[in-house]
Amino acid sequence: MRKSFDEFKMFINGRNVAVVGMGVSNIPLINFLVDLGAKVTAFDMKNEEALGKVAVDFRSRGVNLVLGERYLNKLTGFEVVFKTPSMRIDSEALLKVKEEGAYITSEMEEFVRYCKGKIYGVTGSDGKTTSTTIISKLLIEEGYKTWVGGNIGTPLFSQIEKIGANDMVVLELSSFQLMTMNNQIDIAICTNLAPNHLDMHKDMQEYIQAKKNVFLYQQTKDILVVNKENDITLSFEKEAKGEVREFSSKRELLKGSYFKDGSLYLEGREVCKKEDIVIKGMHNVENYLAAFIATKDDVSIATMKKVAESFAGVEHRCELVREIDEVKYYNDSIASSPTRTIAGLKAFEKKVIIIAGGYDKQIPFEPLAYEGYPYIKELILIGATKAKITAAFNKLENEKGVKVNITSVETLEEAVNKARYLSEKGDIVTLSPACASFDMFANFAERGNEFKRLVCEMK
Repeated sequence: MRKSFDEFKMFINGRNVAVVGMGVSNIPLINFLVDLGAKVTAFDMKNEEALGKVAVDFRSRGVNLVLGERYLNKLTGFEVVFKTPSMRIDSEALLKVKEEGAYITSEMEEFVRYCKGKIYGVTGSDGKTTSTTIISKLLIEEGYKTWVGGNIGTPLFSQIEKIGANDMVVLELSSFQLMTMNNQIDIAICTNLAPNHLDMHKDMQEYIQAKKNVFLYQQTKDILVVNKENDITLSFEKEAKGEVREFSSKRELLKGSYFKDGSLYLEGREVCKKEDIVIKGMHNVENYLAAFIATKDDVSIATMKKVAESFAGVEHRCELVREIDEVKYYNDSIASSPTRTIAGLKAFEKKVIIIAGGYDKQIPFEPLAYEGYPYIKELILIGATKAKITAAFNKLENEKGVKVNITSVETLEEAVNKARYLSEKGDIVTLSPACASFDMFANFAERGNEFKRLVCEMK
């Protein structure tokens, strides 16, 4: 049983509250805290000029602003601190204010603590966004009032009083959001786990431990969904307090969801055929299998079939942008890890020209080379990881004699132009970076939108 939000309203009123970060999710949070009577100070590395109207609006509401490079030096003397998800709990500034007695939390932690609705929490290294979206589509189609948040959708905490006990809430949860999560989630889904975000986490074990928080605080009535074919997620079963449900793309599971002989099944009943699913690739089969077994108590098989055969996919995930000169261009900017890029490559029926590279998350690129090479016609590299990706493919050539043509360029525009130059009639070009975007773009969506702009402006 979650807490009444009236408790939070009484707790926060009149408190001296710090909010670290003035990004998309924290802007409505700051306004909400002001509405609830908190004395809010907002912290951000950006200066007032860069924040523009956001800073002006906050000042007009009485929000104190602490801005600039040394902004965290003034994080002291607060009763409550809302941290941005990417800020480690063991950062010097947070440890200091915690020693002073401050309550450290985040927007997502407080939302889960007080939300009245049924919460589906989706995490994993790959497939989170698509699985989250599929689950929300299933619930909406079934007739539920459904809210989508976390890493995608709308910041939900400021709307928490609008969410009823019969509503459905679907959250995409990153390892950053889960590192400090200690609240119960009704249905936890872990799509898969592979090395990721090792620039943020101390090691792989810490990354896995963060992901576990999606289910560690469940009760016996709750549900954990795991991928039978991923050893790490499968190992979670022994720590689960509630019901465990499995999905598999490789074996029959009469008590789970599975793929067999070209069809997707739920507990022995056929839901749909793979060839009828609009979004292609075995990774999307797995996303649907996870969604089917997670929602089986709330969604009919007829609804599952209808959504699978009509949902056109998430923007920036294997998204067809345009066909020009009989060459198809796909935007797969959301593929920010080698495993997700490989899954995207396998969705095509021929070798492709791929644009890859970006911000370095300190994860290995050997999987991209050793598993991805059969699907790559030409590899065009951009971003901070160019040298590391090249080294992985050079290692492949030295060890196995397999050579992949590689071209390195400086900008995404150069990459698109090079792809067009290298392409022939019938080819496929895909932006599938295998990396985060932060070396060149604010996020994967900005990167994907720039790619789409460049492709659409081709003459």
